[in-house]
Amino acid sequence: MRQLLSALSYFSIFFAPFLFPIIIWIVARDNYIEGHAKRALFSHVFPFLAAIPLFYFFVTSHSIGGAIGYVILFFVIYGLSFIYNIVKGIQVLREYA
Repeated sequence: MRQLLSALSYFSIFFAPFLFPIIIWIVARDNYIEGHAKRALFSHVFPFLAAIPLFYFFVTSHSIGGAIGYVILFFVIYGLSFIYNIVKGIQVLREYA
């Protein structure tokens, strides 16, 4: 059950990216589950935290090339975070298999 809840915290990027890890983090009484829920929540929030300075540079960019570069950088960061969550979810499931 520990691995399942921990893995679902990462896999929640598909169905409830912020809500599910927060609920698991608050409700869980196990340090193992809480730790994975915190990491999953951070990995879901990180791309949007990274988007704040990228949005600033996008708005203040005076060239279309620079603006497109910042948009591409955001999607690369988000894509890597998405892949990270999938990989971590699989690793947690396979941990004691």
